[in-house]
Amino acid sequence: MEQPNKHKNNQNQEHKIKLPTLMLAGIGTIIGSGWLFGSAHVAKMAGPAGIFSWVIGAVMILVIALNLIELSTIAPIRMGSMGYFLRYTHGSFAGFIAEWTILIGFISSIPSEATASTQYLSEWNYVWAHSLFNHNTNSLTLSGLIISSLLCFIYFFINYYSLRFLARSIKTLTIFKLFVPTLAVFMFLYAGFHVDNLHIVGNHSLAPYGISGIFTAVATSGVIYAFNGFQAPITFAAETHNPKRNIPLALIGSVFISAVIYISLQFVYLVSMPTDLLIKYGWNGLNLSSPFASLAISLNLNLLAILLFIDAFISPSGGGIIYTSLSGRVFFGMGDYLPKWFGNLDVKSRLPKNALLAVLVISILSLWLLPSWEKLAAVISVGYILCYATVPVSVYSFRKLSPVLPHKDAIRVYGVKILAPIGFIFATFMLYWSRSPLNAEVILIVLLGLPIYIFYAKKRQEAIMPQLSKCIWMIAYLVFVAIYGFFGSKNFGGTGLIPDVYIIDHILLACLSMIFFIWGVSVSFKTNAYIEEIDNRQT
Repeated sequence: MEQPNKHKNNQNQEHKIKLPTLMLAGIGTIIGSGWLFGSAHVAKMAGPAGIFSWVIGAVMILVIALNLIELSTIAPIRMGSMGYFLRYTHGSFAGFIAEWTILIGFISSIPSEATASTQYLSEWNYVWAHSLFNHNTNSLTLSGLIISSLLCFIYFFINYYSLRFLARSIKTLTIFKLFVPTLAVFMFLYAGFHVDNLHIVGNHSLAPYGISGIFTAVATSGVIYAFNGFQAPITFAAETHNPKRNIPLALIGSVFISAVIYISLQFVYLVSMPTDLLIKYGWNGLNLSSPFASLAISLNLNLLAILLFIDAFISPSGGGIIYTSLSGRVFFGMGDYLPKWFGNLDVKSRLPKNALLAVLVISILSLWLLPSWEKLAAVISVGYILCYATVPVSVYSFRKLSPVLPHKDAIRVYGVKILAPIGFIFATFMLYWSRSPLNAEVILIVLLGLPIYIFYAKKRQEAIMPQLSKCIWMIAYLVFVAIYGFFGSKNFGGTGLIPDVYIIDHILLACLSMIFFIWGVSVSFKTNAYIEEIDNRQT
């Protein structure tokens, strides 16, 4: 009598995602267009000390990710959004704000991937290619914007009609995306190694643009943008073989391996740069539209340059397709508080095609408003960081509401009661490092979403004030960060009213941020969604 059950269990295990595939999914998502541009923009902002930016970014992302591990196994993940967890502990208003912030990041990521491909194409040795990017304005030209818009259309049509080919080729794409940057590291080291580059700019200083440059590079120069793919293993939690072991291993492993690759790429970019160019322009004066391809051409690494151009299409396009899919599904998941048109599924394909159309329009609009990878990456990173700040509050609230594990599949992350407040402080620091007024501008975009929620909540005849009372801490936190950034250190775009001597500004910010963390946890409660989807879940 036991044999059929054993056979059934074996079949079930065969359809589960194994650790190698899970880790490849994480690495493949992290290694996107960020590696094509990140090293150049980090060096421009921080000089050789940019290596520390990648280390700091990796540690901060890992702390946020460890918080997310526990959430992903306690509550069901909906539409790939980190923001949805607040729906269980703080209600629909707080959940809407968090999802709105991640939606800003997702949708802006689509044109950024298209822009990455187009900027790299501009280094091809053809007249039409050179006309795609303007080095004086550091942005796409009209023809470049048209090419990038066409790529956005391609991402849309692939999502609109089929995603099967992408799912089938995930391993091949990931291996190729790993192969090219790894090969680049060794070939650049072989072609040129100028250790003097590490101190030749800025009076022989490793950090010619100050400590603030290191921190700002973390937030706005592509570090956070590059690491955002760490969420990938989390999204497969329900389909994973032995999730209690494999989810943490895949997440930590993918972040660690990606960090090694990014740090190595940063190092070879620094030491392989021709010294005469560096002396002439300095790190902050180098304007390379296709950083690694330009460097490969200057070092006569023509085969590598060709591979880089190929990868410049494959890596960003894969990311653009995925982010189009995610954005459409987040839009669909927010359908209760948006026009009903967004919440309709196509009868035959069961895809949120209306939401995908909206994503296409908004992504192209974003592209034309911010026509460069650098500008888009900065906005995207702030949007992601805003959502990161909600994760520690969510996980601590779940601990408060469920002192014991709510079901057998849940995971308890050791030390999360310490990691959660640290993660919240890290997210607050990253928002501060994003520099004023950029952080305030993105926060304003987030707050502009509030009238949308209120309008549709009234249409649904929901009581708004009880929902508002559970998320006022979040609104106050966003306003606080914007104001603090304005009066903060001049190194981060502020007026300098708050002194930065002996990192007083950071110590004060950490202490004040804890007020909002404690406030957010204290107002958490078991929502109807919590009771229906977690408390009533079969153990």
